[in-house]
Amino acid sequence: MITEFCKSNSIFNSFMRELRDISIQGDSMRFRRNLERLGEIMAYEISKTLDYKTQEVSTPLESKSVSIHSEEPVIATILRAGLPMHQGVLNYFDKAENCFISAYRKHADQSDFEVEIEYLSSPDLTNKTLILCDPMLATGSSMVLAYKAALEKGTPKKVHVVSAVAAPKGMEEVIKNLPNNTDYWIGEIDSHLNEKAYIIPGLGDAGDLAYGTKL
Repeated sequence: MITEFCKSNSIFNSFMRELRDISIQGDSMRFRRNLERLGEIMAYEISKTLDYKTQEVSTPLESKSVSIHSEEPVIATILRAGLPMHQGVLNYFDKAENCFISAYRKHADQSDFEVEIEYLSSPDLTNKTLILCDPMLATGSSMVLAYKAALEKGTPKKVHVVSAVAAPKGMEEVIKNLPNNTDYWIGEIDSHLNEKAYIIPGLGDAGDLAYGTKL
């Protein structure tokens, strides 16, 4: 299942507009907060797909049956750009376990690069629901390698991919390499990648905009 949020009219589009707008995105605190908001909205939608159970709660007057989710997902983030979206998802799944994966582009030149995984910190993923957060799904290589690295900690029963902006090539790559029952929660799928494998029109380098320019 692929959900593309910008195809529906909602407040989500206002947050996406600010993320893309060069006159606004220079405010790194607001940029981080907007990514966090997207994560919150996506977490709410993902919550509808989980398993639920009935629980009794005692109010000051009497008891009441409430339907609550019966499992806590594991939220996984590709460092560093994924951190704000991770926080947004965690705001709603506040009892979730967490996984952090370091992936980076190792460049041979401006257009030729390989993605390498450097670090993984994760709980046991066996038979759990895994939510993978990365705001920019460009070539899809980072997401695929991150998922394969996470398998060292067990095989999840369900995977959700959360991204603000994706390219068609990236979508093709993850759909080809991730499990068939993976659900994709995407802000918007843009037109293409440029020669540097940046998403067009995109929004720029999400990590730099959120946390400052890297060397």
